[in-house]
Amino acid sequence: MEIYTIGFGKKTAEGFFGALRGSGIERLVDVRLNNVSQLAGFTKRDDLAFFLRELCQAEYHHEPLLAPSKELLDGYRSGKVDWSAYEQQYRSLLVQRRVSEALRREAFLVKTVLLCSEPTAERCHRRLAAEYLAELWGDTSIVHL
Repeated sequence: MEIYTIGFGKKTAEGFFGALRGSGIERLVDVRLNNVSQLAGFTKRDDLAFFLRELCQAEYHHEPLLAPSKELLDGYRSGKVDWSAYEQQYRSLLVQRRVSEALRREAFLVKTVLLCSEPTAERCHRRLAAEYLAELWGDTSIVHL
């Protein structure tokens, strides 16, 4: 099984939806804390659900269990929490939220992509979430779009 990830930052709508369509994505799981911000542009929750359905024949799902807490995100953005500490605290948050019990592997048998805003997966929680799920489920590879 594969778990895909994508960030919309620094992408045009054409590039973003083209990457999803080109990869055959069937389901997008939004792992952002705030999915209705005006800054999200074409990826605001309701607009994104529409565009996914119309352009990619894909479904939209918001999964707040995989979003960082406001405190953790604010700490990282302000520089009070470095990346290493962020990784550890985010992983602890996933354990605390019992993600392993709440999310089932079967839901990811369709081509699923985790969405966040960061342009690359290097320092983004979507990568950490994908790695956590891959460790839980085994026999899972990660593809960053």
